[in-house]
Formats: sequence, C-alpha cells, structure tokens
Amino acid sequence: QAADDLGCNKIALGHHREDALETLLLNLFFSGKLGAMPPRLVSDDGRHVVIRPLITCAESDLAALAAERKFPILPCNLCGSQSEAQRKQMKALIANMEVQHPTVRASMLAALGNVIPSHLMDTQLSAQVSAGQAAQAASATLIQDSSAADLGPMLPVSSLLRRTS
Repeated sequence: QAADDLGCNKIALGHHREDALETLLLNLFFSGKLGAMPPRLVSDDGRHVVIRPLITCAESDLAALAAERKFPILPCNLCGSQSEAQRKQMKALIANMEVQHPTVRASMLAALGNVIPSHLMDTQLSAQVSAGQAAQAASATLIQDSSAADLGPMLPVSSLLRRTS
C-alpha cells in the first residue's frame, strides 16, 4: 500500500545472504516447500517489483560496514511468519555445518541459482519445463536470473570496508 501511496513500482528490501539461506531451510523443514528469496520478484498483479540488492551479501560483511560507517541497525519485526526460535535454529545449523565445510554458505547460495527441475518431484514444474516454459521456471532462480541485472553491478560488501595495514 505504501508503494502505491508514494507512486512507486519498485520496493527495495534489505534481505542478505543469510536471510535467503535461513528461509530456504525454514521452508524445507517446516513448510514442505523448496523456496527462498529471489533478487527480483514481480507481484502477482504485475504492478510492483520487489528487489533485494543485498541478497548475495554476507550478514557479517554488512554488519562490519554498518559499524564502520556508524549506520543505525533497525530491528525487523516483519518476518514473524516463522518463530524467531526456528530462524535461530537454522542460523545455528548453518554455522555448525560451516565448521566442517567452510564453503557451505556459498554452495547453498549457488544451489538456489542452479536448479535442476527434472531432479525434483514437482510434477507441475516438470510439465512446465517439458512444455518449453523453462523461462517461467528460470525466473524463480536466485542468482542466475537475467533480471538480476536490474539490481546493478554486484560488488562484495567487504570491498567497501576501510583497509588498515
């Protein structure tokens, strides 16, 4: 509603990499869905586009940048669909995996952009791909989406931090 009131057709959200990965696991474990957060999502009515320009940025890099630049951190009370305890469990699960597999976060993020529809059990998705509607299925990818170009050039947040030598 706020976007309409302001005459905006794009809505930028501040979700970062860990938000996407935690959401993926929450959906898998508690909702029975395979889904996360795309960098660009067109609303059902086609009037608005949600963009997530920070979706590939590490939460720790964003926190370091915010601290360095003295940006205020505002709590998010909008993500209440899953209990905070479940989200914290997913965060801990990823952190524990990272101890033995240091690239687990990068691998999970890459997997969201490397979907193999024929290897999934979603018969509707398989039918869409089989019928030549792969473009519709590809629009749901996280990283490889050609529309991600709408987000502008991607730059690691860590490159914005001041280097002390």
